[in-house]
Amino acid sequence: MLSNEQVQYFFTHSEDSICIISNVGELLYSNPAAEKLFGISAEKGVKIWEAIPYIEGNDDLIQVFIDSILSKVDTHEAIVDYWNNSGDVKNLHVKMTHFSEEQPVYLVVITDLTQLFKVNSALVRYTSPDIADYALMTQEGQKSGGQKRNVTILMSDLRGFTALGSKLQPEELITVLNHYFEAMVAVIQKYNGTVIEFLGDGIFTVFGAPKDLPDHAQRAVKCAVEMQNALKEVNAWNKEHGYPELEMGIGVNSGDAVIGNIGSEKKMKYGCMGSTVNITGRLESLTVGGQVFVSDNTRKQLQEELHVSLERSFLPKGSPAELKYYEITGIGDILLESGSGEITWQEAEEKTAYAFYLLEEKAVGVVAHEGKITRRSVDGRYALLCTDTELSEKQNIMLHKDDDCIYAKVIKQNEEGNIICITGVTKAGS
Repeated sequence: MLSNEQVQYFFTHSEDSICIISNVGELLYSNPAAEKLFGISAEKGVKIWEAIPYIEGNDDLIQVFIDSILSKVDTHEAIVDYWNNSGDVKNLHVKMTHFSEEQPVYLVVITDLTQLFKVNSALVRYTSPDIADYALMTQEGQKSGGQKRNVTILMSDLRGFTALGSKLQPEELITVLNHYFEAMVAVIQKYNGTVIEFLGDGIFTVFGAPKDLPDHAQRAVKCAVEMQNALKEVNAWNKEHGYPELEMGIGVNSGDAVIGNIGSEKKMKYGCMGSTVNITGRLESLTVGGQVFVSDNTRKQLQEELHVSLERSFLPKGSPAELKYYEITGIGDILLESGSGEITWQEAEEKTAYAFYLLEEKAVGVVAHEGKITRRSVDGRYALLCTDTELSEKQNIMLHKDDDCIYAKVIKQNEEGNIICITGVTKAGS
């Protein structure tokens, strides 16, 4: 048993604010931390809520004390905000314990969580809520290592970002990207996705980790459709503020991946790796603006109907077999508000000759090929390229004429030529 002197020493030197109040709320004892917090001591013979400024922000804290005294439950605790007389706000954990003895009293222990909340808030902003909880609240989050999990990966990327960057000042570019990211992350969080990181203008998201989601595939596909729809409001804002409109492609794939903390004991990050991730990145790279491609791996895990406009396959690097994927226009009752509909063509005023180069990853080839644009879409997004060079569907190319560098992707081939989708325009040398 501790002596009275030892208890007194503990109370006096505790960083927590400790008070003892009567069954009517009168402050009977307050340690130095409590006196500093409330600016009042027990010697003044006041009720504890009289030490609290009567402003709207303190209603919850005052109510905790009143509810505890009225209900006389054994324990009562809550996390509330407290605004002191200097106008500073603190985040407090308040616990009241009722002792029914000859003289009923309450032991009040108040822990200041302000710094912890600041750390958590910063961690959430730099990672995501799920990763912050994983890092702060779980044993696994404190050490390096990972585990294999069945998850769904969503990767999105803006089309024509290079061209966009050449048209805007750096601060304007950041403004546009931040507004875009804010809208997309809101949709991702709605479906409980976890943003692993922002990859330039792209977003790398996982569904099913660190929080387990049995329907992760379903959530990811719905999220992808709603992200495309959310871009409409983003572009309305861009237009209102004089910024260019954005186009986005999204790839979704499901499978096993290694999830966990990657790095060293001094510096770690929550990561996700494996062939499932690599295939998702490849799938996303096949899209043009406005498209959502979903792998067959994901489709097999869906409970709701997938609305498919096109079925195709590709051979991932290092894979012995082709992977089937689908261009979709929706899932269940969630539909793309503007899909890849029919192209309205118009004849080009003149059959414009272009030199063009093949792109591999981000590198522009050195061999110049010749071609002519014979038709253009009314909205200027598509063109028909005729060339003797054999091109493949989903091939990325750069057309060069005068001072313009036009980036495009071959989306379809027919007897007339190659239908290309314009993904960006920039000035040569920029």
